[in-house]
Amino acid sequence: MLNSLDQRLLQVLRRDARISTAALARQLDVSRSTVQSRIQRLESLGVIRGYSVVLGEAHNRQWVRAHVLIAVEQRLTPRLNKQLESIPQIATLHAISGEFDLIVEVEAEGTQALNHLLDRISGLDGVLRTQTSVILETRFRR
Repeated sequence: MLNSLDQRLLQVLRRDARISTAALARQLDVSRSTVQSRIQRLESLGVIRGYSVVLGEAHNRQWVRAHVLIAVEQRLTPRLNKQLESIPQIATLHAISGEFDLIVEVEAEGTQALNHLLDRISGLDGVLRTQTSVILETRFRR
């Protein structure tokens, strides 16, 4: 169970995972040792799984990103998941409800590379059909 301090701590870390323990303590108005013990507790509970790099606009401008909806032949789903995981241009893979079964977020170095990637995905065993939406702008990400 997360209390309000845990939730505030997570909110700050989501904005800046590199913030120092001292700065966290000041911002949350608690001691450094409280911050350290809360972070350790959240890590041990699996609430915090890790820390990552958020790429900035200078990098993102070079890439075309898209969401690809995928309808799957159900009996081939496990094999298809492994094939999709092996494609480095796929940033995320989600199982979804509705007309499609999966949604992936892909990143490619331009529209030609995106087109080749989409051909590769649609040619995988178990893919019945796809529908792609190019991401024009990300307004925020948490």
